[in-house]
Amino acid sequence: MIVAENLTKTFDEIKAVDGISFTAKKGVIALLGQNGAGKTTLIRLLTDYLSSDCGKVLICGEEIAEKRQEALLNIGYVPENNPLYPEMTAFDYVKFVADLWKIKKTDFQKNFRLLAEKLEIKGVMTQKISTLSKGYKRRVAIAAALVHLPKVVILDEPTDGLDPNQKQFVRQFIKEYAKSNLVLVSTHIMEDVEAIADRILLVEKGRLLLDTTVAEFKKKSGGKDMISAFHNLTAHKE
Repeated sequence: MIVAENLTKTFDEIKAVDGISFTAKKGVIALLGQNGAGKTTLIRLLTDYLSSDCGKVLICGEEIAEKRQEALLNIGYVPENNPLYPEMTAFDYVKFVADLWKIKKTDFQKNFRLLAEKLEIKGVMTQKISTLSKGYKRRVAIAAALVHLPKVVILDEPTDGLDPNQKQFVRQFIKEYAKSNLVLVSTHIMEDVEAIADRILLVEKGRLLLDTTVAEFKKKSGGKDMISAFHNLTAHKE
């Protein structure tokens, strides 16, 4: 559902993304790397927030540079900073996003019920977003991004700010959604990676260093768990 070919992006003399290529169809992919490795720039290229210097991105067969609108219809994206409107209620915000997608009323009602139940946010939908905890804001943002049930979902730190129970609900939801769709998760929370990831992309200095499974990631690094594995593969590169 995503094909990235030789993606490159340079800012002044810094190559933030340097010739990254990968193909992914479904499941959960964890995008890993230290701060400044190029993860955010890569996500912005995949969502066409930024244009690449060279290379191309296909979303569900549509090249994003040539058929932007068609490609973006298949993407749901939640950045790390939860870009919500605090004066709106949670329901009004999700409905606002659904209207932007021009979703039919019956489809919206069905999709909304599914997401509100799975993300356990039914009880806060009449509250203003400004009154919600960080965890609830995060889940409302995810619900809005998925209200059109996209085939490709990109989540930046999806469990940040959630308590242990909330994390478990979100992880389970991601795993279920990824059974028939593609979910790309950028995170520093190694616990999330071990719990949900089918595949890991490790980025360092704009390059794709590893494209592997969780088990192989730990095996290659000699780490007993994901934290030690990540440390072993990246700490010496600082």
